[in-house]
Amino acid sequence: MHIQLANLIDRYPTLTECHDDLQRAYDLLADAFRNDKKLLLCGNGGSAADSEHWAGELLKGFADPRPIPAHMRKDLGEEIARGLQWAFPVIPLTGFSAFSTAFINDVSPEHVFAQLVLALGRTDDVLAVLSTSGNSRNVCIAAQLARTRGLRVLALTGRSGGKLKDFADVCIRVPAHQTPHVQEFHLPIYHCLSLMLEEAFAVNWGERSKGATLNA
Repeated sequence: MHIQLANLIDRYPTLTECHDDLQRAYDLLADAFRNDKKLLLCGNGGSAADSEHWAGELLKGFADPRPIPAHMRKDLGEEIARGLQWAFPVIPLTGFSAFSTAFINDVSPEHVFAQLVLALGRTDDVLAVLSTSGNSRNVCIAAQLARTRGLRVLALTGRSGGKLKDFADVCIRVPAHQTPHVQEFHLPIYHCLSLMLEEAFAVNWGERSKGATLNA
């Protein structure tokens, strides 16, 4: 078992039942990033905040620094290079406030995330959807569209999985029903996945920018 995953389950023993899905979630994300694909994230309310939070852990160094590669440092100069870090390609769909408010007002609130998946998603990208109930209408529609566009879907939900479990390639159903309790599990889960990814891709961070395959 990966050390970070073992640490997570040691701190949250009730997540033992999620072990296989946690490993599958990591494999899904690692495969996407190895192949230069991106991660899209969405959710509502606290899950929107979690989407932004998770993106933040991947768009900069999390547990470890991520210096940009030597060839970029040479081109940019050390002063600029020192202020940059290698990052995973991640887009929180919750962050498009001008688009979202216009689309919700002018077109359809239920389709707001799906519209962004239509615009930004490409085959073999990953859409991670967070919903404590698994039934959030706008998130479910986004997941449905993602499947038709050839994206893979990772869902983080409560115990039932709701409707999302039927649209997800991997569904992590945490052992809780109430919204705050579900969210209390989601945060350490995406932290664990972020740590696993950071460790796996830590070798030769910057080679990604030259198209090389990283070890993961």
